[in-house]
Amino acid sequence: MGPLQGVKIIEVAGIGPGPFAAMLLSDMGADVVRVDRASNAMGGDPATPPADVLGRGRRSVALDLKSPDGIAVLMDMVEQADVLIEGYRPGVAERLGFGPDECAARNPKLVYGRMTGWGQEGPYAPTAGHDINYIALAGVLAHLGRDGEKPTPPINLVGDFGGGAMFLAFGVVCALLEAQRSGQGQVVDTAMVDGAAYLMMMMWAFSAMGIWSEERGTNMLDTGAHYYDTYECKDGGFVSIGSIEPQFYAQLLTLTGLEEDYASRGESLPNQNDKARWGEMKERLGAIFLTRTRDEWSAVMEGTDVCFAPVLTMQEATQHPHNVQRSTFTEVAGIVQPAPAPRFSRTGAEVQRPPAHVGQHTVEVLGEWLGMDDERIAALRSSGALA
Repeated sequence: MGPLQGVKIIEVAGIGPGPFAAMLLSDMGADVVRVDRASNAMGGDPATPPADVLGRGRRSVALDLKSPDGIAVLMDMVEQADVLIEGYRPGVAERLGFGPDECAARNPKLVYGRMTGWGQEGPYAPTAGHDINYIALAGVLAHLGRDGEKPTPPINLVGDFGGGAMFLAFGVVCALLEAQRSGQGQVVDTAMVDGAAYLMMMMWAFSAMGIWSEERGTNMLDTGAHYYDTYECKDGGFVSIGSIEPQFYAQLLTLTGLEEDYASRGESLPNQNDKARWGEMKERLGAIFLTRTRDEWSAVMEGTDVCFAPVLTMQEATQHPHNVQRSTFTEVAGIVQPAPAPRFSRTGAEVQRPPAHVGQHTVEVLGEWLGMDDERIAALRSSGALA
């Protein structure tokens, strides 16, 4: 099951990108154990898992990491693990006693993944922040939005999940491959500001080539062009158009009747990339799309090379025939959610289990990973180290 089967990962519980990276690694087959705070253990029926699907696939152990006994248990787990992931501010893990140096002393081959917004050093490193702040400093947010309007945050996809979690998971797998050759682990310093900046690489290339303006909403890919934008339809729905290549643009002209619209007025159709006419052409296209519903335009354009798709909500996406045929979404414990991606021809990825209640697997994991008996577990519970 999964290309990472047999890899043992400790996820010190956090929020947002850390859990998402751990979920990615779990979906790929890794045995990921989340270490939750003992104070958060509220019990719960395993037959009724939590609804937070971001926590799927992992087992949960509840430890008090401010307790010497709790840290001792964590460090025993480190000896058995391949990877540890944590998302504290710089220096916190060290103060608690499970920083990279302490962990390397117990397990030299351990890959130590760190997830922060600003990184482990720099003027902003000690301060709090969120996705919107990280993508702002990275030079991303300034370029998201329409001409004449203020920057628009793209939910928290670019910083937390694109620039953070994805790069953490990628870095962890890279470090695991290297550790197989060298026998030595290392620290993976994942900063959301770094990853978000990295995601802008093509725009940096365009800028170097002189084909990218820093004026928001005036470029081909940022809603400046009439052939790369969304349009409202008669029923209030929206469609997306991405007819960049000339042959695809030609189909857009044919299927929308834009060329005929200009001819009927005795006007010549402007060149596709005449930026001075983009606004005018966008108005014409907008009027055309308002003449039919979203589904009517889908009937016209699906199956063509216009580069078209209806703009769907989350729930609508689960019902679209393309997503249904590919099983893009799955159902786990009664909750519909995205299925693991990417797909593998031999070692198929899958959701290992629904989300766990805090501490649900404490006894199971400590017995399996550490060979801990009931007496030792009872003693740790009495000391408060375990929930």
